Amino acid sequence: MWPAMMDDRHRQLSVTQRIQAYAGAIAMVAVSTLAGLWIAPRWGTSPVDMVYLPSVLASAALWGLGPALVSGIAAALAYNFFFTVPVHTFRMDRAADVVTVVVLLLVALVTSKLAAAIRSQAQLAAAHAARNATIAGFARRLLSSSGEGEISRTACDELRSLFECNAILVAGLPQPRVLAAAPEGNRLTPSDVAAAALTLETGDPAGRGTARLQPAEWVFHAVRSGDTIIAAAGLARDDGAPPLDEAQLQLFGNLLDQLALALERERLAEETRNFAATRERDRLRTALLATIGQELRPRLEAIAGAARALRRDPNNDRDVVSALSSEVVKIDRYVANLVELGPEGDQRPVEADGVSIDLFKRAVSRNGNQVHLTPKEYAVLAELTKHRGRLLTHAQLLRAVWGPAQEKQIDYLRVAIRALRQKLEAEPSHPRLIVNEPGVGYRLTAG
Repeated sequence: MWPAMMDDRHRQLSVTQRIQAYAGAIAMVAVSTLAGLWIAPRWGTSPVDMVYLPSVLASAALWGLGPALVSGIAAALAYNFFFTVPVHTFRMDRAADVVTVVVLLLVALVTSKLAAAIRSQAQLAAAHAARNATIAGFARRLLSSSGEGEISRTACDELRSLFECNAILVAGLPQPRVLAAAPEGNRLTPSDVAAAALTLETGDPAGRGTARLQPAEWVFHAVRSGDTIIAAAGLARDDGAPPLDEAQLQLFGNLLDQLALALERERLAEETRNFAATRERDRLRTALLATIGQELRPRLEAIAGAARALRRDPNNDRDVVSALSSEVVKIDRYVANLVELGPEGDQRPVEADGVSIDLFKRAVSRNGNQVHLTPKEYAVLAELTKHRGRLLTHAQLLRAVWGPAQEKQIDYLRVAIRALRQKLEAEPSHPRLIVNEPGVGYRLTAG
């Protein structure tokens, strides 16, 4: 796992490992020296200095800069001791030998530095690749979850597995509620609840190991969607140690961004489902209310006519007839009021900034002048007007006007909104009637 790799990268080598690395570097120099002793009697000492370079490069690649430097110095000393006159001493009588040893040392130092840098870059690239793979896997598992509860449980399980600690997700103010925990059954102390509430309110980390609320057992970090804090993720270890080190904080932040996207996606999906259910209820209500005028009104008129006929007969009880007529009038008024509640009964135009939108007459005017709209422009404006004051997402508007197959064609919607603003707004570059919520949708501000 990526966190474990980062721990290994930043953790100091143990004494045994360090000794093994330096011993291995010196052993490679010894092998190179044996090879040089075999080469020198046959072809002279000129090619011997090149024999030491592989050991220096191998030490840098396997163990890093320190062992590589030791290998380079040992190679220079070994070459001086075994292959320069006088041999078996560290004294050099010839200037050529001095130059050879110095050059060998410089080459060893430079190559060891380059090899160590390459090794460091390779480790860094591997760490980044592992981190990206971890983020992608985390996002994929969240994507396969549905519902706030399932997303929260998946996130806690994954965080617990990645960082090998307890995980919990909370949301809501003023009293945070637990969305999910791993392992299940974890409870928050009053100090933990206060730390979670502080994170949800300010967005700053709170809890153990932070500058705020040190007595808390958990440390909480904000889960943000833009500038909005939608949840707080808490981590804690059973031994009380800090759950994250500096190397893991960046990865943890990336994972929380993926969690925020998943929760926001679910919120928008839930809003879309509620919007569809509301539209279906409105459609059914409209259909039911439409039958009232057609079915009940004629019957009420028949009853009212019968009551008038009874009133003209002197043999009938006038009090009973009057009561019957009064009740018929009341019922007729109730029915009329009920019909007025339906969308078809709302005949009052929406007025704002000199713009009049009359859905009943399908007429739009600005400063008293009729405005011609294309069918799509009118459909978008009508949808916004029906739900005036409410934010409608891009997908909702596209689904309602262009159909489900086009709900990702945001450019269609932008063209229609731009045309509406040109025709209706006093200042299209500073719209006041149709306002944009960046990345989400549009809202009609008319009351």
